[in-house]
Amino acid sequence: MALYSEKVMDHFTNPRNVGVIEDADGVGEVGNAKCGDIMKIYLKIRDGIIVDVKFHTFGCGSAIASSSMATELIKGKPLSEALELTNKAVAEALDGLPAYKMHCSVLAEEAIRAAIKNYYDRNGIPYDKAQFPDPADEDEHHHGDGEE
Repeated sequence: MALYSEKVMDHFTNPRNVGVIEDADGVGEVGNAKCGDIMKIYLKIRDGIIVDVKFHTFGCGSAIASSSMATELIKGKPLSEALELTNKAVAEALDGLPAYKMHCSVLAEEAIRAAIKNYYDRNGIPYDKAQFPDPADEDEHHHGDGEE
C-alpha cells in the first residue's frame, strides 16, 4: 500500500484555494511547535456563508493536503457547518492519512475554528466559548509524535 492516497498527493501537488484574502472577514493561524507546521486560513463571509476561503501553510505534504481539502469542504457552507468539520472528516475526505500525520488534519480543523472565532470577535457576535477550546489547554497530546 502506498504511504499516501492519490487524493493526498493530488491536494499536495495541486492545492486548492492557496493564497491570501487581503480584506478577510476572519483569519486563523495555528501551529505545531514539534513538527513545525503552520497554517493560516482566511475567510470571506456573507450572510453567515463562507463565500471564499484561502490558506497559506508552511509544512509537510500532509499539512498542505489537509489545508487544501479543509478549504474545499467549507467553501460555500454556513459557519455552523464549518464549525462541525472535524479532523477525521478531513482525513477521510483525503482517503486517509498515516497515523503519525493525523496532527495535520487536526491543525486544519483548528485553523478553521480560529478563523471563525476571529470573525465572531471582530464583529461582536456572541458565541458559545465551548465551541472554541484553546488548543494550548489540550497539552499537545494529539499534536505530538508520541514523546512526552
